[in-house]
Amino acid sequence: MTKLKDLDTYLSNEGPAAIVLKQPMMSVEGEDGIIFPSTYASGDGFPGGYNIDTDATGGNVALIDSIGSQANRIEPIFLQDKYRDLVPQIDVKAGEKTVSILEAGHRAGDALVRCSSLQAELQSAFKEVLRGDATSLAKIAPTSLVFGVWDSRDTQAKLPRVITSTIRAYNVRRLTRSAQYNPATEYVNDQLLDEPLEKSTKDSYSERGFIHVPATGSHGGVIADGGVIRTATLGLSAIRLLHAGNDQARTVRLQRYILGLSLVAFTYNSSGYLRAGCILVSNPNKPSEYLEVYHDGQRKSCKIDHAAAIEYATLAAEDFVVGESRTVSFDRDKAQKDVKGEGTAKSKSKKGKKADSEDSNA
Repeated sequence: MTKLKDLDTYLSNEGPAAIVLKQPMMSVEGEDGIIFPSTYASGDGFPGGYNIDTDATGGNVALIDSIGSQANRIEPIFLQDKYRDLVPQIDVKAGEKTVSILEAGHRAGDALVRCSSLQAELQSAFKEVLRGDATSLAKIAPTSLVFGVWDSRDTQAKLPRVITSTIRAYNVRRLTRSAQYNPATEYVNDQLLDEPLEKSTKDSYSERGFIHVPATGSHGGVIADGGVIRTATLGLSAIRLLHAGNDQARTVRLQRYILGLSLVAFTYNSSGYLRAGCILVSNPNKPSEYLEVYHDGQRKSCKIDHAAAIEYATLAAEDFVVGESRTVSFDRDKAQKDVKGEGTAKSKSKKGKKADSEDSNA
């Protein structure tokens, strides 16, 4: 049976710096199946489309799923019955829609959360982070400590990701595909619609599905001759940076709690549906490898599995005492002030500086 002290070596400076996972993956169609990577908009010299980097030897690496995308896929597992008691369940009601903080793109730093009735409480928690105490934030949004958060629009408090995960495909062959849309009937030839004489009219016909539309040479996925690998890192050294001020006992409880959540997220099998044309599963011919990596470069096999991670996380959550679950409301007035930069720590700081200068001039 797992005990709270069993994993304290992970919180010790003499313990491993990180746990690293190498998980070979493949398409549900097989190792030679076609998979569709993420596509990205053009910008900064990037032409847009698949993110495929080529090295000097002629090999290449395609990004299948980014760190941010992986985090957004894994974090919502804490909404599931199996894991939900490990974290506070905080929802933000905005109009007719209710959104969990676990689904907010920027977590505790998201505009939806920042402009809710949690605003003052969160701002205080972020200020405590800047003073070296992450306890209050862990009571509100502990997964922000696991997957990283930056309060970029207010206090500037920033916490690094404890977990990073990326899926890449190696030595890929890029494919293209073409298609032809045929309307249900010949609207123009049958005089159901007028002949489009202007380009704008023809474009409108095309957009609304009234004429034939060819689509040629678009992205057709890739075949990964060098395989697909999910690489994940659990930064134990990052957890050691979390403190509850100078209180060592509270710091240990906080670090154990975040370690437990991190282990649950890290050992969770996130394979499955990524997007249309990209359903990935573990490769049974190439087993996954969990390694503890030490500061001197030593690499040792890691024995922890998902069941043990849940058991440890449950004990750590009980010891830390999970924060209150609640539903809060999005505040339109707070949002309008936020757009103007009012009510933030930054704006208050400016007001304070102005007052100080006026006092000094008196």
